[in-house]
Amino acid sequence: MPSRLRFGDDDFLRCRFAISPLWETQDAVRTLRRPDRHAYQAPWLRRIRGAAAGLDLTPLWLLMPRRGHSPDWLGAPPIGPAATFAEEIAAVRASDPEAAREDTARALACTPGAAGTPQARAWLADPERMIRELADALEEAWQALIAPDWPRLRALLEADVAFHSRRLAEVGLGTLLPELDTRLSWDGRTLTLALDTEHTRDLGGQGLVLMPSVFAWPDVVTGFEPPWQPTLVYPARGIAGLWTEPAERLPQALVRLLGRNRAAVLTALDEPATTSALAHRSGLAPSSVSSHLTILRDAGLLVSRRYGHQVLYERTPLGTALARPA
Repeated sequence: MPSRLRFGDDDFLRCRFAISPLWETQDAVRTLRRPDRHAYQAPWLRRIRGAAAGLDLTPLWLLMPRRGHSPDWLGAPPIGPAATFAEEIAAVRASDPEAAREDTARALACTPGAAGTPQARAWLADPERMIRELADALEEAWQALIAPDWPRLRALLEADVAFHSRRLAEVGLGTLLPELDTRLSWDGRTLTLALDTEHTRDLGGQGLVLMPSVFAWPDVVTGFEPPWQPTLVYPARGIAGLWTEPAERLPQALVRLLGRNRAAVLTALDEPATTSALAHRSGLAPSSVSSHLTILRDAGLLVSRRYGHQVLYERTPLGTALARPA
């Protein structure tokens, strides 16, 4: 039973990429509920064990059914291509209480017995209180689980957007969409996602938001209902190496050629990254990394490209050849 997104003529002109710290927070909470499904996140799960123990995630988990609807108002499509968490949580707090109540009731109905719990009854009786409590819970989860690693996560997500934006320019939307995940197929008008639930939506001129995610893996997510803009959430490229710490041993020939720190910066560019992300990966000061990047770029070993307010660096074929262990 597939999920289908049907394109009209205007929708092809209104597709865009976006990233969402709010969505990553939501799905990080979901990951903590079922850690056995998220092998790639095992290093992160070990690192945040103490921080997670200090959170009460039960209210959020109540609205995360194993199958079925999760409230769109609590994890809405991103409001911009690179919105901050503060902007997104402000939008959550500004949710219409009656619309949020109806959306929440639909989600509660997907988990047997959930609507009858004291917590759920209190929320449905006072949706304004529900909005405050759940927004507070999300903000606490953001601060404890995601904010400390957001530069690293954002760098990976921005690198994915940069890669797929290039592919869009090279091959067009019809070829790009099935490349995002093997479960996606395209027939010229309809994007089909192989799922075990049935869902069909006409985009209706709103276009489609394409959103890479770290914590959505292994799932591809769609199903947002009006008035929300249709959105497709897919696993970002490079997740397998996200939590890998810098290699203890650098190729010695490269160290002799470039020096240890410059070699560390070049080898850390397995995925395109910003200066701050490279500083984190290599353990060097951002000012030092910036200097090394300039020299490596001038030597033809990497290129730079602006994405919004960020500059992403990527190895050239020569840089990749040099960084590869002998």
